[in-house]
Amino acid sequence: MPKRGSDDDGRWSQDVTEHSDALDLDEGVFTWKDPKRIARSLRDSAEASGRRKSSPYRSAMSMLTFYVNRAGKDLDAEQREVLERAKDELRALYGKE
Repeated sequence: MPKRGSDDDGRWSQDVTEHSDALDLDEGVFTWKDPKRIARSLRDSAEASGRRKSSPYRSAMSMLTFYVNRAGKDLDAEQREVLERAKDELRALYGKE
């Protein structure tokens, strides 16, 4: 029996990031090479969302952390570093440094 939210190949986490109920993400946001651009995009998506259940900061950071954690070993070291730096940029945008 497939887990709730899973698709045919079992990549439920990909389905979550692509079809998040809380945030409308820019296409390919997690593949971009500019951490500031990623952070601004996530902030803008979270601020614009009327469906999120927590603060914009928390929603944006949660989505970013979820993606990094679920990508696991499939995320190359260079892109992992970009996304970790995007977390720092997101904290800075919200004054959470």
